Amino acid sequence: MRGHIANPKSFLRSLAAIVLLLGTVLLMFACGGAPVASQDVVPQPLPSGDGSLSVVSTVSPITSIVENIGGDRIRLEGIVPEGVNSHTFEPSFSLAETLSEADVVFLNGLFLEQPSLEMAQANLKDGASIVSLGDQTIGREDWQFDFSFPESGGHPNPHLWPDPILSLQYAEIVRDHLAERDPENADYYSANYDVFRSRIVQLDEAIKAIVASVPPGNRKLLTYHDSWAYFAKRYGMTVIGAVQPSDFSEPSVGEVITLIEQIREEKIPAVFGSEVFPSDVMELIASESGATLVDDLSDDDLPGGPGDPRHSYLGLMVANLEVMIPSLGGDASALSGIDTGPVFDGVSNAIYPQ
Repeated sequence: MRGHIANPKSFLRSLAAIVLLLGTVLLMFACGGAPVASQDVVPQPLPSGDGSLSVVSTVSPITSIVENIGGDRIRLEGIVPEGVNSHTFEPSFSLAETLSEADVVFLNGLFLEQPSLEMAQANLKDGASIVSLGDQTIGREDWQFDFSFPESGGHPNPHLWPDPILSLQYAEIVRDHLAERDPENADYYSANYDVFRSRIVQLDEAIKAIVASVPPGNRKLLTYHDSWAYFAKRYGMTVIGAVQPSDFSEPSVGEVITLIEQIREEKIPAVFGSEVFPSDVMELIASESGATLVDDLSDDDLPGGPGDPRHSYLGLMVANLEVMIPSLGGDASALSGIDTGPVFDGVSNAIYPQ
């Protein structure tokens, strides 16, 4: 038998008020165009005497991966501020100049950063290239469609990086492209990749161990933003739903009631909100379903600030899992030995906009 809502009239009035309030601030999904695997350009080696490649990246996890491979041999600037919705980010006109000076632009692709892609394409200098990491990492047969990314929309879930093995493929593509553009430093990029790879392998083994420590019935995720599809597939978890609809608004009353009933029936101990996407609806879902609301997950906002040891892709993964796994009844202690700092010696000049 399905559970009932305590004081349903009061619940519906509260939910309607929340939906009406939040509905005035819709986060419209920027979309359009086809994914780009790489700009059709022959990479040119650095001119003699030029100190380093000028590299632009988009979201901070990708900036961190590029930073770890490029180290202090590249000039790296991320363009999507941390804590900003990467789906709806609109680059300012001032970023056109940044993009026009880049030798390489690394982005996630899979329709995640369409306005940034279009601006890069419009301002790309001769000999520069755009590298879409997601489109080079998985083919259409591996695209995942789900709650916020329905197949009817034609755009897959683009959040590959929570799967560390897919992020390792990002790093491999970065290594190869930087080496092609800057052959004098190819060995340096390869050495950084090797260290990064060893840490990813360690992280992968730790995740297998901590997920195994979660009671099987609790290996279920209900999140606000739909970021964990590829992670869940690799590590044997199930994403039962995402609160944020495909148009990036707030869910309807009916959708919320369905989620509450599902959480009750499946006895899910915790639901996961987002630092970047705060939602009163998540609080309502947790209170009515009896689950604990954990709103500390982050999709692409790295822990701390630039220069902090955990302000990295690896730090992001460790911090998220240290929150997620205990909330589901598991033990996250296997993560304690993961080094989240830079893999290279020297001082990076990478820019992470805040």
